[in-house]
Amino acid sequence: MGTKHGPRTPRQKYGEELRLRRIAAGLTQEALSEMVVCSPTLISHYEAGRRLPSPEDAQRIDRALGTDGFFERWLEDLDPAYAHYFGVVAELEREVTEIRHYGGSLIPGLLQTKTYSRAVFEAYRPNHSAEELDELVVSRAKRAVLLDKPSAPVTWILLDEAALRRRVGGPEVMAEQLHKLADMSDSGRVRMHVLPFASGAHALLEGMLYLLSFADAAPLAYIEGLHNGRLVDDPALVGSCHTSYTLALSDAASRQQSVALVRSIAKEYENAHHRARH
Repeated sequence: MGTKHGPRTPRQKYGEELRLRRIAAGLTQEALSEMVVCSPTLISHYEAGRRLPSPEDAQRIDRALGTDGFFERWLEDLDPAYAHYFGVVAELEREVTEIRHYGGSLIPGLLQTKTYSRAVFEAYRPNHSAEELDELVVSRAKRAVLLDKPSAPVTWILLDEAALRRRVGGPEVMAEQLHKLADMSDSGRVRMHVLPFASGAHALLEGMLYLLSFADAAPLAYIEGLHNGRLVDDPALVGSCHTSYTLALSDAASRQQSVALVRSIAKEYENAHHRARH
């Protein structure tokens, strides 16, 4: 049996079985979450197939529902699409209705050109092969298809001017990347705002933030650092993240001013590239 979006994925089947077993046990999501020691929001994401429980959570689910290791054993057959810590977020993107992304020193992955992505991956892998880089670039490009669908999420992109000025891959790569950003904004695919250096300190200065909203579940926040990432589902903390994003957005340039600034910096890169060639 499929859904209106097509056949159910193995994760969705896992989540549906969890929902049925929970109901049969006479438990609400809140009651089960107390027994598993997690938030009700997390249980709802498990049941929707957006996330998979950890082995420890699966053990606690089995104990709570009296399912004799059923969910723990099934979990072993559900390999995540991404081995990286970002894998859960990549899965969640398939169901998201609104995205709010902040890029402090890098252009967010969803908006990167292939040449920009390759330069980023190459920079933090001391020993790499061309094949490895190709696989990483292709994987990142597949995520970007999300923004091309008719049902694409409402997408807000907030960029620090530092992300525009850092020469990732050289001037030619940067010119292509910045024109892509401006084109996406002009076409209405994303709503882009830039925090210029002149705006000084702002509420998101200390890190990267990714906010995800859903039609039938509570919003989430993803905070990333060096070689690690944290998915936040605590309502109070997610609310604080939204407040920080709103505060930073209030310090940003208008959409028109932002696009003009991005185009202007892209032109600087084009001129630099031409000078280097001649």
